[in-house]
Amino acid sequence: MMLVCAVALLVAAQSPESLQQKIDARIAKDSGAYVGLAYMDLGSSDTLFLNADSSFHAASTMKVPVMIELFRRAHSGAFRMDQPLLMVNQFASLVDGSPYSLDAGSDSDSSLYKQIGRRVRVDSLLRLMITRSSNFATNTLITLVGGEGVTHTMRELGAERIQVRRGVEDGRAFEKGLNNTTTARDLAIILRAIQTGQAGSPEATREMLGILLAQEFNEKIPAGLPAGVRVAHKTGDITAVSHDAAIVYPPGRSPYVLVVLTRGIADGAKSARLIADLSALVYAHNAASLKSTRSDN
Repeated sequence: MMLVCAVALLVAAQSPESLQQKIDARIAKDSGAYVGLAYMDLGSSDTLFLNADSSFHAASTMKVPVMIELFRRAHSGAFRMDQPLLMVNQFASLVDGSPYSLDAGSDSDSSLYKQIGRRVRVDSLLRLMITRSSNFATNTLITLVGGEGVTHTMRELGAERIQVRRGVEDGRAFEKGLNNTTTARDLAIILRAIQTGQAGSPEATREMLGILLAQEFNEKIPAGLPAGVRVAHKTGDITAVSHDAAIVYPPGRSPYVLVVLTRGIADGAKSARLIADLSALVYAHNAASLKSTRSDN
């Protein structure tokens, strides 16, 4: 009887409900924070969804769908990945086609502005769009593939709510509420499609993962993990909005997808800590679930 009770307590401690309670308690420490979270263990049926269908401003997480569309269009022969594009810092607003430019000072990567008037390869721009979250690279590439095409491809992958409408820093569109939006569930579906090879050809999805693994901004989901754990991910930030969408590769077990979207925290360092703490909780839960499964066998 004591053994049965002990096993029951162990299972209860590792249940999705228990994980959610821990996550809820951590979120509650940040007054005004609203979080959308999606967790999928790709080696089992273990999942957790919290406000996973709530819509958030996508910020730079929309660059992952753009990446997928770029690889698909290149595979179809629409253009070559080594094709050079002329760098012009002028883009058309989604609202009325009026021109606007990007501010190098507010871009997370300023190196590309030195290339204005020159040509840069598509694959080089793609890497800067993900690893350095370059807005200049993003707008140049989304002009090439179009937001409508990106959204259509996301629907094909099973992401039902995400909307990629435009490039970044389109002030007129922002004023009218014409923003790129996403949900935690949709980003998780998209990342799972990359990891499982459904988002493109085997070669393309391997390249996508390689680019996501080279992400240079690692203060969110990776910060909550033990040193050396590999993470393929993309962050996103605007005022009081902070996100991270990741595939985590724990040593010795299957990868899992974790997406954490937040709004309502003005301090970027504070929101990054929240995401890192939630990442740590999920990692611990994932490890405990594996031990429980092995002990049952």
